[in-house]
Amino acid sequence: MKLFACPKCQQLVFFESVACTRCGQALAYLPDRELVSGIDLVDEPAGSLPGQAPHARIWRARVEGGGDYRLCRNGTDYAVCNWVIPVEDASELCQACRLNRIVPPLSDPTARAAWARVEVAKHRLVYSLLHLGLAVEPDPEGEQPGLTFSFMQDSASAKVWTGHSDGNVTINIAEADDPFREKIRVQLAETYRTLLGHFRHEVGHYYWARLVRSGDALSNYRALFGDERTDYAQAVKRHYEAGAPSDWPARYVSAYASAHPWEDWAETFAHYLHMVDTLETARAHGLTVRPRPTGGEAAHPGTISSRLDSHDFEDLLAGFVPLTLALNDLNRSMGLADPYPFVLCPPAVDKLRFVHGMVERARDTASAR
Repeated sequence: MKLFACPKCQQLVFFESVACTRCGQALAYLPDRELVSGIDLVDEPAGSLPGQAPHARIWRARVEGGGDYRLCRNGTDYAVCNWVIPVEDASELCQACRLNRIVPPLSDPTARAAWARVEVAKHRLVYSLLHLGLAVEPDPEGEQPGLTFSFMQDSASAKVWTGHSDGNVTINIAEADDPFREKIRVQLAETYRTLLGHFRHEVGHYYWARLVRSGDALSNYRALFGDERTDYAQAVKRHYEAGAPSDWPARYVSAYASAHPWEDWAETFAHYLHMVDTLETARAHGLTVRPRPTGGEAAHPGTISSRLDSHDFEDLLAGFVPLTLALNDLNRSMGLADPYPFVLCPPAVDKLRFVHGMVERARDTASAR
């Protein structure tokens, strides 16, 4: 994630900010510029536009060249979005919110609060996908389903399972509840379980279909991950009954990755997004990691994040490993769990390198159009 500042007073602000806490400047995220910007209501006085709905008002961005936008309706009506829409776009929803197929019942305050937390994670996901140049709209030729999201809650008659099917990612909004999510994490013996992690894993299934399912990539994928034609339901059932093989740390990025080649890809894709987004944040903060262990030499030489080439996988890997070691050590100093409780074995690194190549190829194809 990039680092942003208020254009009026230069106070640091967050990706989700809607107003500067120092000067009160209204803020919004401009997806077409990948920037949190100050925005000013075009019509004066502010807030007094008779007969005009809040989402229809025109705001001007405080950026070079200006630009007029409307606020996303999910922001004006429900305060769950700070993205804007260019005035020439007729949609009432921003590029991230228009991907929603189902949202929870908004008359339920608990469900609405959970939806807000889910949207924070989803917007960060969509930021990363757009930043990487990956398609988040339906295939223009209709060959692939578009990416959509369904946010649902359990009912007395039906259990909602987080997962992916034909482009639609379903998230059980109970995952937004920290005690519930931690309980499931312990039950499943997982080392890591977050809302953002769910999103990154499930969209991995979607991008397998878009990036790998056909062409020369499929044979290369099978050589690394295995044959996805093996019975998926049986493989997952076996995983939950018998657990991961004892040697999984030497072959996979996580225990669940060992369940089936599809899950191996999805887990690896999620870890790739962990890598590129964390490194972008480190770069934005100007972090430099130079390990100085007492009584010996550091196993990793460290990294200067500002010098990393995001298109070079070896650069990304060289920066990510010492950064996660530092992050884990800092958390332990605060009595907190490791934010990245994984060790990247050589086969997992090879798979991450393959994902990187697929993403880079998709980016090059999109930019050539």
